[in-house]
Amino acid sequence: MINEATVMEALQRVKDRDLNKSIVETGGVREVSIKEDGRVSLKVALAKTGTAEQMQIQQEIVNILKGEGATAVGLRFDNLTEDEIKQLGGLKGAAFQGPPLLSPDNQTTFIAVTSGKGGVGKSTVSVNLATTLVRLGKRVGIIDADIYGFSVPDMMGIEARPQVIADRIYPVERFGVKVISMGFFVEDNAPVIWRGPMLGKMLNQFFSEVEWGELDYLILDLPPGTGDVALDIHTMLPHSKEILVTTPHATAAFVAARAGSMAIKTNHEIIGVIENMAYFESKLTGEKEYVFGKGGGERLKDELKTDLLGQIPLGQPEIDKEDFAPSIYPADHPIGDIYTQIAKRVIEKTT
Repeated sequence: MINEATVMEALQRVKDRDLNKSIVETGGVREVSIKEDGRVSLKVALAKTGTAEQMQIQQEIVNILKGEGATAVGLRFDNLTEDEIKQLGGLKGAAFQGPPLLSPDNQTTFIAVTSGKGGVGKSTVSVNLATTLVRLGKRVGIIDADIYGFSVPDMMGIEARPQVIADRIYPVERFGVKVISMGFFVEDNAPVIWRGPMLGKMLNQFFSEVEWGELDYLILDLPPGTGDVALDIHTMLPHSKEILVTTPHATAAFVAARAGSMAIKTNHEIIGVIENMAYFESKLTGEKEYVFGKGGGERLKDELKTDLLGQIPLGQPEIDKEDFAPSIYPADHPIGDIYTQIAKRVIEKTT
């Protein structure tokens, strides 16, 4: 059961953006109350309240404590006194809020999710990996880098649009994941008719002009294949990790190997293969039917000398009309549990 020591240790990971120090270090955790049923109530003091950063911190605290076992998190905010702020070194300017996302000093782990061909469920894997990592207490963002075939907002049931505050873009949050997508910047599902240089400029904006805050992981849902966008990503992120998504079919695995070869040639580290649509399991009999054949994931991981992170069966989450997210599996769903095991393996391989 969660206790005060666990709460305080977890909150060491939450920074007051205006002081660049943990809210524990600043003395900002004023009150902690824990009920027998796991409900946690906090009073937190920040250097500044009523800001976009406060909203980020609020969501971060909720996600982290739920990841530690809290059943619910209640928050009240207060201001640190002027004397406290002075003793802590004073307010930091924008230049002190942390290194840019692409700086070598940044501690974010980039994970590119890619495939050799379309239609293998790469975006479904991306959004479920992101939401599952949040459930495990990680701070996560996702860039829908499939600029021609953007689908992440629809898959996650996002209807809101990013806010622009002082020339900075604030990503939309859904299920604790910070999301940015080309889909936010086109009207009425219009097609994107751009050439390579324009695509590269938009990707660069996603990295440099979006206020991501502090992230443990940034998931990049890449377009299939080895085209301009994938090449730009490989150039921008020289130290990214990569996950290859395939189906069991031999052709899907064969073309996915090309994307894997590109990753290797650009010094990306392939951390594993996910075999999607691995089988269909009957709810009536429990029997597995291998609709697309067998062995694609195994062959691909052997060729790339990496691990098979998981095999995901054909399925569909139950649709909640009040909280619509057509592609997100809850933790208690059998496929949601598979994603939990995959996410734990990803954490093990990246920390």
